[in-house]
Amino acid sequence: MAKVIYRGPAEREPETLNVVIGAALQPGVAVRKTAGALVAATVATGRVFILGNRRFYDQSTEDAYLVGETAIAYRLEPEQEYQAELAAAAYTEGQALTVGAAGVLKAAAAGDVVLFYFDEAGRTLAAQGPADVVVANAYVFPA
Repeated sequence: MAKVIYRGPAEREPETLNVVIGAALQPGVAVRKTAGALVAATVATGRVFILGNRRFYDQSTEDAYLVGETAIAYRLEPEQEYQAELAAAAYTEGQALTVGAAGVLKAAAAGDVVLFYFDEAGRTLAAQGPADVVVANAYVFPA
């Protein structure tokens, strides 16, 4: 399978934003629009998007955007599936995820806003890397 950020549903593409990027960022991180530019999200509150790759320009999912380039950001809808950047850790299928440092997703803890679920069989990431996630209906992780 080709490496892509948006995984489905296949019958429709999600809505996107095309906005200048305010920092060098890797496709697959969570971003927000601030002062007319996309920047890494650091919390899961407010409006959060997933940074896509410009696949029609042959930008791979490993090629970071440079400051000032026009980037593609996906609008999140529940049950959409993405390949996102996750922090190094062990994950289980269906595990609740939130936004961590630099827009990298991490396991949700008590009080965090859950935006995604881990959507693979259990897996351990030794370093930050891509993994499949599904968008959740946002809620606060219980204590």
